[in-house]
Amino acid sequence: MSYWSNPSRLKTLLRKARTLVGLATTSAAATVTTAESFSSSASSAMESPLRTKVCIIGSGPAAHTAAIYTARAELKPILFEGWMANDIAPGGQLTTTSDVENFPGFPDGILGMELMDRCRNQSLRFGTTIFTETVNKVDLSSRPFKITTDAKTVLADSVIVATGAVAKRLNFPGSGDAPGGFWNRGISACAVCDGAAPIFRNKPLAVIGGGDSAMEESTFLTKYASKVYIIHRRDTFRASKIMQSRAVSNPKIEVIWNSVVVEAYADGGRGVLGGLKVKNLLTGEVSDLKVSGLFFAIGHEPATKFLDKQLELDSDGYILTKPGTTQTSVRGVFAAGDVQDKKYRQAVTAAGTGCMAALEAEHYLQEIGSQEGKSD
Repeated sequence: MSYWSNPSRLKTLLRKARTLVGLATTSAAATVTTAESFSSSASSAMESPLRTKVCIIGSGPAAHTAAIYTARAELKPILFEGWMANDIAPGGQLTTTSDVENFPGFPDGILGMELMDRCRNQSLRFGTTIFTETVNKVDLSSRPFKITTDAKTVLADSVIVATGAVAKRLNFPGSGDAPGGFWNRGISACAVCDGAAPIFRNKPLAVIGGGDSAMEESTFLTKYASKVYIIHRRDTFRASKIMQSRAVSNPKIEVIWNSVVVEAYADGGRGVLGGLKVKNLLTGEVSDLKVSGLFFAIGHEPATKFLDKQLELDSDGYILTKPGTTQTSVRGVFAAGDVQDKKYRQAVTAAGTGCMAALEAEHYLQEIGSQEGKSD
């Protein structure tokens, strides 16, 4: 009933189902094209690695922007979009959202899944070869670089890593996207992305977290909410003093200390979030908190484990890039999107760095090409 009363939600679910079912067909077509170009069979592909000038790892706005630019430059990129990598469908974080209203060019908004479908189709149109396989190993110690999945090995002159970062979520009754859960129906992990949505306007909202992100997102939400509760399991924040001061001094913000959310429940029969059960960790008392939205602000986990520390990372696991570029600690390897951006984490900024990575990869390939010509 709740799906029918929320056409946008229903449309998103149907689109996800269509994409996951149809992905095999689209990917099979891409694989056939690749097989014709590089190998006569999947088994011979394993025996004889595929060769490319650019290999892109990822499936979000950064990856597909890089693919579009490198394909139009006739570099014939190979892109590994993964298969439920980090428990997310090909297309990245946007596939877990409903309406996207802040991506330029869509004045009426667009569903996250549809936006990524369009990006993928545009990559294919210009000649990108896409494999729906997850990269589980890379060797960046020698050239050409080696990228490996369970079924294929690719040798690449350059690599663009655009694997993104996954928002950390809490697990309690009502927090997920299974039946009875309110993920994308009142629960989100991005206030900047979703906070201005009509279902949150002039309604009480809650944020879970105690760091700078929680302070920033709570302050942002006060533009739209009637009230914002910050729920924190401790009695002090770990956020910087200036961010704490900015949040706590806001008359719309109230802090609920030493507390955790133990359940999310519906707003009557509407199928959207109506409130939270909040437990005080000192007294054990559980109380009701009527809110229409809950935002997790407890950090992100960058998808960099498969790199096996072959690139320089920061203390949180994000790829470090040379300021103002997408260049990593290994020459010829570039990083784009949220895997190297812990500050903005927006689709449009990811797309921008995807463009940067593509242009820098092209320049790098021209440079090594000219050097090889001199050596000859």
